[in-house]
Amino acid sequence: MNLIDPLEPPELQLLRQTRIIEALVRRATRQNEVGQTAYSAFQSAIELQAQVAAKTRDLERAADELKSIRFERERTRKNLDEAMAVMGEGFALFTDGQLSICNDLFQHLLPDVSGRVVPGLALPDYFDLMAESRFVVSMDRQIRAGSAVPSVSSVIELTEDRWYQLSVQRSSLDNTVLLLTEITAIVRQNRSEKEHLIDKQADYLQAVFDNMTSGVCSFSGDGQLVMHNQQFRQLTGLPMTALQKGMTLTRLLHLMTIRGFIADHSLLQVDDWRRQLMRQGRLRRQVRSRSEQVFDLQANRLPDGGFLVELKDVTLENRATETLEKRVKERTSELTEANTRLTEQYEEKARVEEELRLAKERAEAAVSSKTRFLAAASHDLLQPINAAKLMIATLQGNAAETPLAPMVGRLKGAFTSIEQLLHALLDISRLDSADRDTVSPSTLNLGQIMRSVYEDQTPLAEERGVRLDVVPCDSYVRSDPLYLLRSVQNLVVNAIQYTPEGGRVLMGCRRKEGRVILQVWDTGIGIGAEDQSRIFEEFARAGNVPVGSGVGLGLSIVERTCRHLGHRLWMSSEIGVGSIFCIEFDEVQAELPLEAAPPPPTTGESLEDCIALVVENDEDVLFATTQTLENWGASVLAARSTDEALGHMRDMGMPPDILLVDYQLNDGDTGLKAIQAIRGESGVHVPAIMITADRRERLLRAGAEQDFAVMTKPVQVSRLRPLIEWKLKGRTAPKVGNDSPGPVASLG
Repeated sequence: MNLIDPLEPPELQLLRQTRIIEALVRRATRQNEVGQTAYSAFQSAIELQAQVAAKTRDLERAADELKSIRFERERTRKNLDEAMAVMGEGFALFTDGQLSICNDLFQHLLPDVSGRVVPGLALPDYFDLMAESRFVVSMDRQIRAGSAVPSVSSVIELTEDRWYQLSVQRSSLDNTVLLLTEITAIVRQNRSEKEHLIDKQADYLQAVFDNMTSGVCSFSGDGQLVMHNQQFRQLTGLPMTALQKGMTLTRLLHLMTIRGFIADHSLLQVDDWRRQLMRQGRLRRQVRSRSEQVFDLQANRLPDGGFLVELKDVTLENRATETLEKRVKERTSELTEANTRLTEQYEEKARVEEELRLAKERAEAAVSSKTRFLAAASHDLLQPINAAKLMIATLQGNAAETPLAPMVGRLKGAFTSIEQLLHALLDISRLDSADRDTVSPSTLNLGQIMRSVYEDQTPLAEERGVRLDVVPCDSYVRSDPLYLLRSVQNLVVNAIQYTPEGGRVLMGCRRKEGRVILQVWDTGIGIGAEDQSRIFEEFARAGNVPVGSGVGLGLSIVERTCRHLGHRLWMSSEIGVGSIFCIEFDEVQAELPLEAAPPPPTTGESLEDCIALVVENDEDVLFATTQTLENWGASVLAARSTDEALGHMRDMGMPPDILLVDYQLNDGDTGLKAIQAIRGESGVHVPAIMITADRRERLLRAGAEQDFAVMTKPVQVSRLRPLIEWKLKGRTAPKVGNDSPGPVASLG
């Protein structure tokens, strides 16, 4: 029985023989251990050695045969490599989806990935390498391993204008062959034939263009002339040497304009052409030349981004249309004129009457609207400003000598600017209204007005480094105290604002033949002659005024005030020297005015022993007034109405030391009622200050008759405390029935 199959490979036969010999040796050893004789063991060893020698000869013979087979295999492979090397195509064999063998052309076709094209490379990975290679420009289709089709071809473009056809073929279920065939010559030949065909078609297209009745030309996407026909050149009048291929549209339009073909310069806006063509796909216009010829121009966008321009001469058609339209227009005009003459004599009277009625209604509505606005503005707009001023003053006192002091100072300055602008706008509105009560002239001391302005504007002058002086005056004039104060204040503020540091502003009066002239001098930048004629207009500013130095309303208010009151106003100025503004009045005899001299400056003493009753319907103003008085040391009772104020007095069991009341309260309640009720129920003539946005004359007269001071909103905190101290020092306690009217302080 043969234990080794001769058909098995020699290596496997040798392995089996070795295992058999080892088994026989182990068996002989075991037999010797159980008592076999030495002779039997020797005999078994001799037999075993003979068998091993025989098997060894068989193995040597098999090894020689295997060596011969390997030699034949290597020679066959070498012959295959030489055959693939001389092939003109790239060849690669993939077995079980992995690269088995390939020639040099296939491996080194793409130099940047050739090092990774080695045996064992998966087929999908090779396609990925092709996609990554920088030598591959494009492929006409994507090829992937495992495709269901038996064979696939793709054209690959490489750098330097090289072209290859990649073929994928399956030789069996497990083997795939890739062939790379160079087709550069074929591609270049096809390209040449295609270009020749395109040139031939261009000639055909040019022939069609030349035989068209319209002028036609085409432009490329970048605006260069591609082709044109003879009719286009004849219509435009351009010579053959000027109209050449490659000419830009801009250059063509320029030549057509020079030669008079285009009279409308809007056609030179090439960017507008392109935007309209991109948006609508077409453009159509009429072009009129300097010789009155009319052309119909139509442009259409082409698929490649260029456009086609068609030009037709429509001069005769246009003239016929214009003639017809002119005749129709003339006939229509004649008929219209005849109809107008027939009806205008009947409609004129009614139209004029209707216009007068409407104008009257508009004027009345405007006056009514402005009156309502001024009434609302005087109270509703000034209420929050009054509250804010009081709270800013309190904040400034609390923030003194703290890091917040500069910021609070800037806040106060900014708010003061807002207040001044609002006052200016309200003053202009009142002065422009038809209300007869806008100004209320009275006899007043001009020196007191000047002194009040001096005290108010001295801090501003010191801040800007300007010297402000006033010459005392005891003249009496007839004017509105509020608007005159505002006018003089505007003149002084302007003088300080436009006077450089180190300059001087002087305020004084001159008498001349029964008249008094108030003058404000400054050494400022001056006003040019070209600006002096319009300097009193609203929002007018001189040309040499720095940017951001006001809106130009102050002098407009001065002009309106003087015009309403009948005062003469004029000015004189010189650039770099300074200006002088003058207001001229009629001097009058002194009489008891409705206003007393301003109270003396505050002593700075605490109001700790003072009990103040504040009657105000606005929550913010009430809070701000209360905080201000409490910061001054006073004890404050806050009330929103007369009834609430009476309740506080009853609870306290005694009248307050001073009353601060708003005039306009809720539900018909007023500050006058509050003052009368407190004085009447307590039987004490309590000092009172009325704070109101109402500037009418009747309140000043009521203050003079009932002995209370009047302050207009927004309150100037610098004047409120001196007025309170002045009232408290002069208070008495007579019965109301024995009251005698005294002077009233009216402070803006």
